[in-house]
Amino acid sequence: MSDLAHYDMILTPVITEKSTRVSEHNQVIFRVPMDATKPEIKKAVETLFKVKVLSVNTVRAKGKSKRFRGIAGQRSDTKKAMVRLAEGQSIDVTTGV
Repeated sequence: MSDLAHYDMILTPVITEKSTRVSEHNQVIFRVPMDATKPEIKKAVETLFKVKVLSVNTVRAKGKSKRFRGIAGQRSDTKKAMVRLAEGQSIDVTTGV
């Protein structure tokens, strides 16, 4: 996998109250492409952030149906990856890559 492919694998970090809470337990949450696999995500995080990844869990969320001014619409489906880091490792998601 090339370096550019690693950058395509990690779309954005998820910065919410829950993701901040799990960061205390050496976990970081990223939004990833729908076709991303766990080994690809692990390799991308290890290469880009130079950390040791213990495990990767993924969640696929279906997009909600919403209405705006009477017109029905659909939000996009999303996929998140919860990455567990080794003891003593950390990623500061506020500074960027």
